[in-house]
Order: sequence, then C-alpha cells, then structure tokens
Amino acid sequence: MADDTQAGNGAAAAALQIKMQVLAQYVRDLSFENVVVQKGLSAGEVQPDIQVAVSLDARKRPVPSQYEVITKFKVTSKNKVNGDVLFLLELEYGGTFLIEGVADEQIHPFLLIECPRLLFPFVRRIISDVTRDGGFPPLNVDTVDFMALYRQELARRAQAQAAAATPASQVN
Repeated sequence: MADDTQAGNGAAAAALQIKMQVLAQYVRDLSFENVVVQKGLSAGEVQPDIQVAVSLDARKRPVPSQYEVITKFKVTSKNKVNGDVLFLLELEYGGTFLIEGVADEQIHPFLLIECPRLLFPFVRRIISDVTRDGGFPPLNVDTVDFMALYRQELARRAQAQAAAATPASQVN
C-alpha cells in the first residue's frame, strides 16, 4: 500500500515539473485587403459568408528548451448574394516558448496544442481590431479546438502514408 502511495506521489511530482514560459509574442505577418473599397463595390445587399482557415508551424530554436510556434489565420469574407469578396485577412502570429519537463514523444503535440491555445486570445483580439478598423463589424473568431486540429492532421498524414504505401498494381 505504501508503494502505491509513493508511486502516485512520484507521478504527481513528475507532472508538476513541466515548465512552460512565454518568452515573446509577435505579429510575424499581417495583411488586410478591403476589397469593397478597392473595387468600389456598391454596398447593396450584403450577406457576409466568413471562412476561417487555421494552420500551425513549430520549430526548435538553437537555444536549449526554446521553441517557436506560429499560428496562421486566413479569414475570407464573401458576399453570399453574388460571391464577391468583401475582405481578406491573413495573420501570422508567433510565440517563443521555454518548455522543460515534457517528454520527447510529447513535445510535438504540446507545441501544436498548448502553445497555440495560449496565443489564441491575442490572435482573436488582433482579428477583431483589424476588421473593425477596416470598416467592417469586429469579427470575433470562434474558439479553435487545437486538439481536434492536431488529430485531423495526424489522420490526414496517416491516410497520405497509406495511399503512398499502396502498390501501383492495386490502384484502379
């Protein structure tokens, strides 16, 4: 019984030793195109259809235990009535993180789930401010489920590997 308690405390102590610190946050790239103004489109009837695409990138920095994570958002607003583009916003927002105590096999999901989760409120605010300052109602992007995105990417990669592994004789 004492061994179970010690083992439980050891696991808790190991979990508490994870250290994560945001060293820096920054806009790496930002572009906003107000197509309505550029093309002189008439206001007319506008029913915006907004599409948000999210992608992530992470890399180890030359300094020990430091990583850079970039969240990329592409927001396209089109008029449902005629399909005209109203605006296009592209944002690359990065963070530099100090991460210690995470096992090597867990660092990849940690970087692509936990780090973007910490950056997201700042991304949401920037997108809201830019769309408002661009003459549109502020766009409050829905919360992104970074774990679901990570799982989708793993499934996509597994399918791509399975397709690549299929012998040519089996392909119709």
